[in-house]
Amino acid sequence: MVPATETYDYDVFFNYRGEQLGYGFIGHLTDAFERDGITFFVDKYEQRGKDLKNLFVRIKESRIALAIFSTRYPESGWCMDELVKMKKLADKGKIQVIPIFYKVKASEVRTKTGVFGDNFWELAKASNKGEQIKKWMEALETISAKMGLSLKEKSSEADFVKEIVKEVKRVLAAVRVLKEEDTHFQRKRRRDYNRPCKLPDLKRTKTEEVGT
Repeated sequence: MVPATETYDYDVFFNYRGEQLGYGFIGHLTDAFERDGITFFVDKYEQRGKDLKNLFVRIKESRIALAIFSTRYPESGWCMDELVKMKKLADKGKIQVIPIFYKVKASEVRTKTGVFGDNFWELAKASNKGEQIKKWMEALETISAKMGLSLKEKSSEADFVKEIVKEVKRVLAAVRVLKEEDTHFQRKRRRDYNRPCKLPDLKRTKTEEVGT
C-alpha cells in the first residue's frame, strides 16, 4: 500500500502501448476518470524524443500506476522501462500497481508466450542487453502476478472502464484512510512528546542495619 505520509501530484499514472490503445480505450478511461475527479498523468507522445527520466518522475508523483498490458505492449522498450521503474517503487511500498489485461491473458504476460510473448522476444532480440532483458522479465513476472482486472475479447469495454474506475477509487479511499490514521498518530505523538514530564513521588524508605 502507498505510504500515507507521501505527497503526490497525481492519483494515477498510465503505462500502456500508445499506438494500440491511445486513441480508443485510453481515451474512454481518462474521460471516466475526469468525470469522477481522479487526477492522472498520461503520456500521449510516447517515444517522441522525451527524456524517460521525466516520466520516471511522474511515476514517483503518482499514488497508483496502471500497467495496461495488451498484445503490442512489449513492442515498446519505453513501456518496459517504465514497468521496471514501477516494480522498483512498488517493492519499496511507494506506489500501488494495478495490472490491467486488455484482451491478453495474465499467464501469457507472466510466461512471455502467445502473441504477447512473440513481441517481447523480438524486443529482447533487438535490445541484446542481458541485464536490461532480465529486469524486463522480472518486472513482467512480478506485476502480472498481482491482483488485476482482465478484459476478454468479446467483453464490454464500457463495463470494463467502470470496473477499473471502481477499483481505482477503492484503492484511493484506502490510502486516504491510512493518511488520516497516520495524521492522528503523528499528532498524538507530538502531544505526548510536548507534555511536561512529571516525576513520580519517591517515598523515603528506612534502611536498617543488620547486626551480626
